Amino acid sequence: MSRIGKLPVSLPDKVNVEVLPGNVLKVKGPLGELSQKVDPDIKVTIEDNEIKFERPTDQPRHRSMHGLYRALVNNMVQGVSKGFETKQEFVGVGYRVVADGQLLTMSLGYSHEIQLLLAPEIKAETPAVKKGESPVLILRSTDKQLLGQVAAKIRSLRKPEPYKGKGIKFAGEQLRRKAGKTAAAK
Repeated sequence: MSRIGKLPVSLPDKVNVEVLPGNVLKVKGPLGELSQKVDPDIKVTIEDNEIKFERPTDQPRHRSMHGLYRALVNNMVQGVSKGFETKQEFVGVGYRVVADGQLLTMSLGYSHEIQLLLAPEIKAETPAVKKGESPVLILRSTDKQLLGQVAAKIRSLRKPEPYKGKGIKFAGEQLRRKAGKTAAAK
């Protein structure tokens, strides 16, 4: 059995789950509503405030789908009950970010500003920063997959470089630093 797949997903209060025709799971909670199509081979049962997943055989395909769909549904349940959040730091001289509704405007050391329109499911916030601190972008959403994809896209606009550490990095991320050039021996 899959160690992840055999664990039941417990449902918190105020979270409702229903299985629609076509093996589609719909999860409703205080923060929103998400749905996920589950492979027809994976059997989904809801009993005693728990969602359980069962697979028909031990084929590699069924084993991988078993754990995958359990993890996806668990992320949906957490998303509609608590939500997800990522923090990104903009490290570098003149690096700025401004969130105006769903539009992000970033200055990342290029000759132009970069504007990015966010999906309606994502809420962006840029708290005020003190002088000498790096600007921070906080993204919140109920959809973990979408949030991670958008955060990775933003980071890809200016990845942290290994010498000075300038770029966009996740809060708490440890960067591998390299030593710079050394003077030649005479």
